[in-house]
Amino acid sequence: MIKSLILAGSLLVGLAGCQPKTPPTTPAQTSYSQADALSAVRRYVLAQPNASLFVVDSASVVDAGPQWQVLVPRTDWAGRMPNRAAFEVSKTTGQVSTRPVK
Repeated sequence: MIKSLILAGSLLVGLAGCQPKTPPTTPAQTSYSQADALSAVRRYVLAQPNASLFVVDSASVVDAGPQWQVLVPRTDWAGRMPNRAAFEVSKTTGQVSTRPVK
């Protein structure tokens, strides 16, 4: 009887080792592209009361590590430096924030 239990236990352990291992699931990380960052800034600017002052079609996007930096020209800042408003867009969350321009 003991030999049968040991044999059955060994068989179960052996079968358990044959089961495919599945990696733990982790939530997919969202990565925002340059186009996504520009779209996010466009939506942000359009929600502002002075949206007509921004020229989003002439914006430039720069890779700044964990975020995108989006520089948007302003019509009321023509002839002065800097003449663009700066925004940062998180590459993981898509959160838009304004940045001071120097």
